[in-house]
Order: sequence, then C-alpha cells, then structure tokens
Amino acid sequence: MTLPVLSSSALLLGLLPLLLGPGAPLAAARRQALWPQPASVQQSPRVLYLSPDSFEIAHGPHSFEDSNCFLLEEAFRRYHEYVFDYFVSSDGHPKSFVGKELQQLLVTITSDSECDAYPNSNSDESYKLVVKEPVATLEAKKVWGALRGLETFSQLVYKDVYGAYIVNQSEVTDSPRFGFRGVLIDTSRHFLPLKTILNTLDAMAFNKFNVLHWHIVDDHSFPYQSWTYPDLSREGAYSPALIYTYTDVKVVIEYARLRGIRVIPEFDTPGHTESWGKGQKDLLTPCYKRSEKTDSFGPVNPILSSTYTFMSNFFKEISRVFPEDYIHLGGDEVDFDCWESNPDVTQFMQQQGFGQDYRKLESYYIQRLIDIVSSTNKGYMVWQEVFDNGVKLKNDTIVEVWIESFYREELQKVTAAGYATVLAAPWYLDYITYGQDWKKYYSVEPLNFVGTEKQKNLVLGGTAALWGEYVDDTNLSPRLWPRASAVAERLWSPQNVRNLDDAYDRLTEHRCRMVRRGIKAQPLFTGYCEM
Repeated sequence: MTLPVLSSSALLLGLLPLLLGPGAPLAAARRQALWPQPASVQQSPRVLYLSPDSFEIAHGPHSFEDSNCFLLEEAFRRYHEYVFDYFVSSDGHPKSFVGKELQQLLVTITSDSECDAYPNSNSDESYKLVVKEPVATLEAKKVWGALRGLETFSQLVYKDVYGAYIVNQSEVTDSPRFGFRGVLIDTSRHFLPLKTILNTLDAMAFNKFNVLHWHIVDDHSFPYQSWTYPDLSREGAYSPALIYTYTDVKVVIEYARLRGIRVIPEFDTPGHTESWGKGQKDLLTPCYKRSEKTDSFGPVNPILSSTYTFMSNFFKEISRVFPEDYIHLGGDEVDFDCWESNPDVTQFMQQQGFGQDYRKLESYYIQRLIDIVSSTNKGYMVWQEVFDNGVKLKNDTIVEVWIESFYREELQKVTAAGYATVLAAPWYLDYITYGQDWKKYYSVEPLNFVGTEKQKNLVLGGTAALWGEYVDDTNLSPRLWPRASAVAERLWSPQNVRNLDDAYDRLTEHRCRMVRRGIKAQPLFTGYCEM
C-alpha cells in the first residue's frame, strides 16, 4: 500500500477557505487578561501604542530560524489579525494617537527551531517576552515556545477608552508546569465536521493546550476511512458522507502542528468495537445463549490468529498516517459476558491455563496488541484498566487514569509501579451541572496524592475529556469553553495560581476574547462581551 504524498502547506492553503468560510470577528481585549497565567509577569504602568498599519511581527536578528519557516510566517499573520480589529474612524481614515509607539515584535529562535518537525512529548515551550518601546522581543529555543509567546503577547494588547490599541511595558518569562495538556474529543458517538475540529484546535491554542486526544472510533460508528480495510468505514460509519478521509486526517494533523499541538489517535479495543465488526468479518466474538449462537457479538475475538493479522496490518497503517510518537490503545470497560458465553473461548481459556479469570484473557489480547504496536516503533497509551488487570507493560507506557472514585489512589499505584500517567478523572466535561462548575475543575491539584517526588514527576499532565453521547457540532464549543480553560490554567500555570476571584475576572475576559475570535464559548455568569 502506498499512501498519497501531499504538501501540507499547499493542502491547508487550498482547503481552509472552503472549510472555515468567512473570517470570524476579531478584536483586542478591553482589558488585560492573561490566560493561562504565565510563570512570571512584571508590568509597568507605562503604556505603548500600536498602529495596525505600521506594527509588524517579524524574525529577530541573529535568529537561528530563517525566513522560510511556514509555521512561523503563518503564526505572524494569524496573530497580527488576533491583535487588531478595524482601526478606522467614521471618515475611513486610521485614528491618530499620542504617545510612545511600539513598532515591532521581533521573534528570535535561539537553537534548532524544529520548524518542519511535529511537536512531541519533549517539545520546549518556554519563552521570554519583553515589551518595551520601540521594539518588543520574543525569544524562544524552539518554534513551540514562540507560538506560546505570541499568544501571550496577543493577550497583553487591549484598547483604551478612545479605541486605540495599547500595551503596558512588560516582561514575561514563561514555561508550562506540565508537558501534557490535552483535550479529548469523541467523533464516534456523533460525527464532528472537519471545520468543528479545526475550530477546536484554534481554541486549544488560545488556551495553550498541546495535545488533541482524538477518540476517533467506537461502538457507534467507524468514521476513519482506512486504506487497508476500506469496509471498516464503508459499513461501520453512520453514512458514507460522515467519514474522515486520509486528506481530512492530514489537514487536522497539519493544522494542529502549526499551532504546536500533537494529535494522538485512539483506537480502543477489545471493547467498544461494535462498529468494527460491521466491516470486518470474524473480528468480534459471537455470543451464545445457553448453547445456541445468537445474532449478537461481543468484544474483539482474542482466540483467532486472523484477529492479530488484522490488527498488525491496521496498526501499521495507523503508524504511517499519524506522525505522533504515541497511539492510544484504549483497553477500558471490556464486558466479559460474551466471552463467558462462548464455548470456543472457554476451551481456549482452559488450554491457556487461565481458569475462569477473563481478565487474563483480556491481558493476553492486550499483550499481543502491544507487541504489534511496538513493532511499528510507536509508544502507546492505555486506560487504567490495562494496568489494573496486570498486563505486562513496557517501561515507557503512559497510563491514563479516568475513573473518578479513588483516582488519587490510582495515581499512587501507577506511579509506584514506575509508569508515567496522565490524569483525566476529575476533568470529564461531559458531566453537566448547574452553575459555575469551572471552579470545580480549576480547584483540582494533579499532584495531590501520596507519593514520593519521583512518583509525582511521573505525572505528565492531564486531559479535559468531552465525550460525545450528547455532544455534536451544535454544542461542542460551548460545552468545552471556557470550562476546559480552567483545566488549561491548572496544567500550565504555577501551582500557587489558585485565587478564584482573580481567575473569575481573567476568565470572564478571556471567554469574551475567545468569542471575538470565533469560539462559541458559553458565559461564566451574567454580563456581556464588548465587541
């Protein structure tokens, strides 16, 4: 199988006007509101003015990066638009202002930029931003830090009472507290149009998230169009129109890359696979009632050699389509009833010496799947049940903790065993309650569990998870934002950034900023956004 070769830049430039439609309204903040709060901010009352006609963002002197970096050039264009809106008077001429002018923001990359690379688990997102007249400077080791610094600069700019764009003289030194800051979207329960996914990536960049956990398939539908097994989506998707083609996937990956965001796909097995069986014969386990075969099927059939041939071919494809170093293999919520009912499975269990412990059968399957994925030189993530059931895991396995009850105890056990972990349990955003539930997410402390410093260093970060049973493109954005923003600050900012009153003030304005940038973020409480 040969996958088509596409130019990422050409792909985006050609498709995005069709995908995104007319430009969203853009406007500067009406007051300063940094979100997430940087590690260190020093500001002066001295104000500098910016003119949209003359201000520019450009490469700084002695930058390691040359002018051929599409990622940075595109970011310079994008953030110039985010900073400024229409800056004209009623007669159509630019407004004048009196005061010191900020003429440029010069961006300097101090080492190998990684401009043409994909972000990864070791990407350096640190930066230093100095805003002073007449030229501001943004210095970062890698392009990823430059992207985060550009977002911070855009948040520093606001309007005075006369409508002029101003920024306080400032110095910001910043880097994230946690390297893994994820948002999970679910495109199986409800298909999400490509435009909605790209809009979500924009919002993630506004909040300095850096991982899109794409739960792409599940029981309900199989929208991923496989080149190796095209019947999976042909039979398993809701509709031939509700699929993600190879081109669609590459657009998402490149759009994310340009914003410093990794795309980790999840193909969850052996459970959550009903849609897989529609397009792949004999993949799922036939269920029995008493001694009679029924018309229903259970999890992936772990006793057939054909299962592992299929998985090997399929994950070889996935490893080529997704450049990310990790693939999420799922492994959660496996219902053993069908396995227990199947006489062939029972016989296999006896032959393997598993007795009646179906967790051992699940572990047998997962272990073989891990070996398959490892052979593609990919790392893997799994849900916590895989660890809980005693599967032999590689040292670099990432265990995602999702069950809210006793999640602190789970963090203690996983890290005590030496495994890196990502926390999702307290940040399931699909649970809706009345009122300002963002405060609940904001108050979580990821390292609040019993363990050594070495154990706590194994907590890579966390994921804000929005599952799709009751979510589609009509309500995804208002359910995610600004509730996910609370998680973003908890994962980026220093541990002592916890004042709820201050957070409310900043988040209220940040939410309005997102709305002005085209994100349909729901309000925190009563009030309005000045447009």
